[in-house]
Amino acid sequence: MAKVVYMSLPFLSEPHKTIASSSSSPSSSKPLKLPHRTRSTNISISSSTNGSANRSVKPQKFNSDISPHRAVSAVRLMRIELGGAFADLLNEKGKGSGENEMGYVQRTLGFRTRELNNQDLRLVTDIVGGAIRWRRYLDHLISSLCHIKDISSMEPLLLQILRIGVYEIVKLDMPPYAVVDENVQLAKAALRPGAGNMVNGILRKLVVLKEKEMLPLPKVEGNDRSQARALATLYSHPVWIVRRWTKYLGQEETIKLMIWNNSEPSFSLRANRAIGFSRDNLVTQLNELKVPHKLSLHLDDFVRIKTGLQTIIHAGLLKKGLCSVQDESAGLIVSIVDPQPGETIVDCCAAPGGKTLYMASHLSGQGMVYAVDVNSGRLRILKETAKLHQVDGVVTTVHADLRTLTDGEPLKSNKVLLDAPCSGLGVLSKRADLRWNRNLEDMEQLKNLQDELLDAASTLVKPGGLLVYSTCSIDPEENDERVAAFLIRHPDFHIDPVDRYVPPDFVTPNGFYFSNPVKHSLDGSFAARLVRAL
Repeated sequence: MAKVVYMSLPFLSEPHKTIASSSSSPSSSKPLKLPHRTRSTNISISSSTNGSANRSVKPQKFNSDISPHRAVSAVRLMRIELGGAFADLLNEKGKGSGENEMGYVQRTLGFRTRELNNQDLRLVTDIVGGAIRWRRYLDHLISSLCHIKDISSMEPLLLQILRIGVYEIVKLDMPPYAVVDENVQLAKAALRPGAGNMVNGILRKLVVLKEKEMLPLPKVEGNDRSQARALATLYSHPVWIVRRWTKYLGQEETIKLMIWNNSEPSFSLRANRAIGFSRDNLVTQLNELKVPHKLSLHLDDFVRIKTGLQTIIHAGLLKKGLCSVQDESAGLIVSIVDPQPGETIVDCCAAPGGKTLYMASHLSGQGMVYAVDVNSGRLRILKETAKLHQVDGVVTTVHADLRTLTDGEPLKSNKVLLDAPCSGLGVLSKRADLRWNRNLEDMEQLKNLQDELLDAASTLVKPGGLLVYSTCSIDPEENDERVAAFLIRHPDFHIDPVDRYVPPDFVTPNGFYFSNPVKHSLDGSFAARLVRAL
């Protein structure tokens, strides 16, 4: 599985610790392999991990007839699917990224379009995120309309253009014949006339079927397997996830969760109390920027927004360290750690550092957070961000693999946080591509890794001290079951209920913290307080 490479702008958001991003999991990058049929096309994926995958590019030219947001969307989707790029990180620069985007278009397609305006950029974000979320659903429609059972054999760029067109017609309700015409033009310019003819035939057929309410969609019927396959197509999730969630949640709750994952995500902003910038100050800034917002119901430093993140970025609030993008579920996990001035806290697997920085902001300049991570690059970014947020005096980075750090003279502390690498099944609304980069085998690998990390983290806890285990997963095998297995191996630890630290709505019968995306409108997450005997 390819190692995810994160951008060097950590103040934008905190990428979640999944198996692909884990600083404690081994990297096994694989070279990019394009399907055989792409050899006849002049496509170059500039983010390729394999230089041999680059193709000769068509002569550079300007094409005013091509819709810029569709050209950029097609190239972004190519980069994500074939180049191993990370979907969220391709949206980070907003207004200032138009020139960069057009550079990718020129290198990949061989021509430029007019520059992107703000509306184009918003459309790119909507289309790319939507096409990734709804990929299985879109591919089912494409396969049904062109009578190709395995559309993975289709030329990659042609497939992305079809996905864009189908998504615009079916999910965005754009004027259908404008969608058809402009995607046909893109296919002809980027590929060849015959590709345009194919796009024309498929999209026009789709328009007719949609108007007649006769889309070729599966029915939820038959045995459990058949129903899971149908639901996986209708709500665009992998079959294994649908079956797993149906097992644990039931079909009705599984459908609600998939609907949540396919909806436009909301974000939370955390005011940086370390520099005296309060939530009231943040609200004043948001009002001046005319960004709609709601106060967090659970945390005094947090504000929720649905739109306007690019406006906030352009205004410089993040670059100045006044606030950061962080989900409330992560903030509630910090509440469970309950950092206090003067304390020493070890944050295992700390990068990219969202929880590290929030804990540090609670110390009022007294105490220390030791941020441990095996990835030196991400630790460097964490250190830079700590300086930006003016908490570098209470943050010390430690470059080490947690599992070997404990071999020597380990750090010892009364408070240890293990925010473990996990499947990320609680954050699928924000990580549109993540559902397609997971498989059932990952879960077994992750459980073993989580057990190893828990064992290592426990050695850092002083007698009477606290170990907090957390994930951004909603899967009980990564959460409750890992804690239960840990307590069997370590009878000197016991559960300390979290009810004193978070609202009762988040407390499970076992005394753990759990945020349910559908119920709480937050990322899914889990945490347990484990106290070592004196």
